[in-house]
Amino acid sequence: MFGLGKKRSKFGKFLDKNRIMQEEIAKESGVSRNTISRLTKSDENRPSMKNASKIIKSLRNNGYNVDNDDFWM
Repeated sequence: MFGLGKKRSKFGKFLDKNRIMQEEIAKESGVSRNTISRLTKSDENRPSMKNASKIIKSLRNNGYNVDNDDFWM
């Protein structure tokens, strides 16, 4: 089962819910896969503004209506 027993952040839950693979978002946004993986594990991890902008822009280009505040405050 996908994500069984893993702690997930709001961002990680969003990716799981929409069946978005970490590799896909990393490739489309230009943010490293390690950074994406770190961000999906815990809400305590936050990206730099530059990486957050890249991730949000990539998600919006794919039709998702999201904002930084949806994942990181």
